[in-house]
Amino acid sequence: MSTPVSYGGWQSERSGFMGQLSGPGFALVAAGSGLLLVPVNLGSWAAALLCVPASLLLFLLAFGRVHGLSADEWILLAVRHQIAVATKRNLFLSGAFAPRSQHSDRQPMDLPGVLARLRILQASDGLGETVGISFDPLAGTYTAVARVTFPGLALVDTDQQTSRVAAWAAFLRSHCTEDSPIVRIAVHQRCLPDDGATLRSWADQHFAADAPALAVQALEEVMEDAGPAAAVRETYLSVTLSAARARFAIKGSGGGQVAAAAVLIREAHAMQAGLGSAGLQVVEWLAPRALARTVRTAYDPEAQVMLARRAAQAQHDGHEGLTAGVDPDLAGPAHAETAWGTYRHDGAWTVSYQVRTWPQGEVYATFLQPLLRPRHNARRSLSMVYEPVRPRRARQELARERVKRDSARKLRARAGRDESEDERREASVARAQDVARASGQGVVRMTAVIAVTVTDPGELEAACAEMQADASAAGLEVRRMWGAQDVGFSMAALPLAQGLPDRRVGF
Repeated sequence: MSTPVSYGGWQSERSGFMGQLSGPGFALVAAGSGLLLVPVNLGSWAAALLCVPASLLLFLLAFGRVHGLSADEWILLAVRHQIAVATKRNLFLSGAFAPRSQHSDRQPMDLPGVLARLRILQASDGLGETVGISFDPLAGTYTAVARVTFPGLALVDTDQQTSRVAAWAAFLRSHCTEDSPIVRIAVHQRCLPDDGATLRSWADQHFAADAPALAVQALEEVMEDAGPAAAVRETYLSVTLSAARARFAIKGSGGGQVAAAAVLIREAHAMQAGLGSAGLQVVEWLAPRALARTVRTAYDPEAQVMLARRAAQAQHDGHEGLTAGVDPDLAGPAHAETAWGTYRHDGAWTVSYQVRTWPQGEVYATFLQPLLRPRHNARRSLSMVYEPVRPRRARQELARERVKRDSARKLRARAGRDESEDERREASVARAQDVARASGQGVVRMTAVIAVTVTDPGELEAACAEMQADASAAGLEVRRMWGAQDVGFSMAALPLAQGLPDRRVGF
């Protein structure tokens, strides 16, 4: 029997202005250092009594950490949130109050917060079907979303697990090229309590007219108990194309949004072989109404029941007036409100978390399973966003990191300070990653965001505590996205490939 393969070596991204300090943190250190020089220049003990405590406070604000964030970062979050509250930008009302376009009588698509700029376009897949494309005019990106199924890893042997993980790695590596127009790949999975609508619809269709009353009553009781106790998992794969990177291909296809969508569809079809090798089966590339449905049911979980029953009825009765999915113009919530630690949308409350630290040791391929463990009182969503890094940029980034680490080690050696085991491990992991890159492996930036959604606010904190316990069991350190819960929701609860900073898209 083969030995299970373990995985590890994740590195936290460093984005400090100077070392580990942010721009405001560096300014605080500079101001504190300047204050220390004032009593020296004046030669005054009275000035020292004033300046030294103030300088220590500035150093504490710059270097102190609370839940992984420095004081200046907390202050920035709090100020930004309070400004949003004061200007009522933390509140959102539905498109019924949005102004209509001068060139169209249609109600504009209306989404809150960072999603307000998105538009859902319609494109042909070349096989007689339509595909919904999420277009971000600000970032110049086009995203297609596929509903996928997979056989899983827990119940297969070790060789199949290793083969599927290796195929997924090869799929990601195939996009780590200088000319790849794909800038983001995201995997989104939801685990939600089953509403029982599909089960009830099937039973209604198969009831015999002369069925005994006692048998019908017994079946009704079974459906009442078994239906809501089950759990449903939905898995989506999102692929994002950059118009800037694909400008020549778009120009060759005629230019404009239609050509960009066509290029994205072509890329999506080309990657299906790689997905199949990883055990992923593409069920469908979501049409505009199906894509809007995934957005709508995230904002309003109660709509899941109505939409499932309507789709089942339309399929059974063949009603032409009943169309599956949701009109893209109605995908957003009717009302949403962002609080400091929660996000309220329609009849639900959500708390979002970001994975800040991945397992420090080696783990098996199934280590994330506890995160999506079914819960009867809450729905969970997990989004993992991958950004392939171009080889030239990866070489520059890794070389820059190596120089920073080597310089820090030399400074510590001159100061007579011993190197810690954590520092040795980080240097070893960075060296191994650079060796893998030089041998042809790809480098990707990755983030993961988790959302916990309930329809009863009294169950919210209990559901969050359960999720944090499951994250600890998986070896993850998660952090609540204080002051940015609306952004966290758009990243974690929706399959729209949001999550990584836009400033690095143009690698």
